Amino acid sequence: MNVFLICLTVLLAYLLGSIPTAVWYGQGFFGIDIRTKGSGNAGATNTFRVLGKRAGTIVMLVDVLKGYTAAMLSMLLWYLDVITFREILTFELVFGLVAVIGHLYPVFAGFKGGKGVATLLGMILAIHPEMAAVCIGIFLLVVIASQYVSLGSILAALAFPVLLLLRIFGQKESPLLIVFGFVIFLMVVLTHQKNIARLLRGQENRTVLIRLRKKRDPQ
Repeated sequence: MNVFLICLTVLLAYLLGSIPTAVWYGQGFFGIDIRTKGSGNAGATNTFRVLGKRAGTIVMLVDVLKGYTAAMLSMLLWYLDVITFREILTFELVFGLVAVIGHLYPVFAGFKGGKGVATLLGMILAIHPEMAAVCIGIFLLVVIASQYVSLGSILAALAFPVLLLLRIFGQKESPLLIVFGFVIFLMVVLTHQKNIARLLRGQENRTVLIRLRKKRDPQ
């Protein structure tokens, strides 16, 4: 095992995650530091809220791509015979998690980043696309029903390991992936502490999707 090449790939995964999409997009196209507007969060939801649907969509897609690309670096190492086929999942999880950490604490933006949900989704898309699709569906249903993006993110993150345990696709899932799923859920809860407090007080912001729809409605 080439430890140097693995460490270099870990660094690359962190740098990918550290790309502050919302910050750079806001500054480059609007002359705005997204961290000084709205909720102050450098993520897609706040970008939707402050800069609009187009900007929010672009930021979200790039943040998803960061997690996906970082996780897929494991396939590159396997192709180069640095790791074995049985080690691919382990390194997908490691590189994906490192990218999420990069998104939370980006070196390119003073270590002040977003909440990592889109980057987490990208990682899950690379590792288990079927379950990622189910979690996206749960997220959308919760957001439509409750109008809270934060609640949708938390419940979708919880659904991932729980549904793996229930074997909704029939096959026995990797214990490592299940444990990691609960770790992901814990990370989402920790990064949404303020949102949870506002939800309990009934003061959480409603989804920007509802606001955008209302803006288009002349009535």
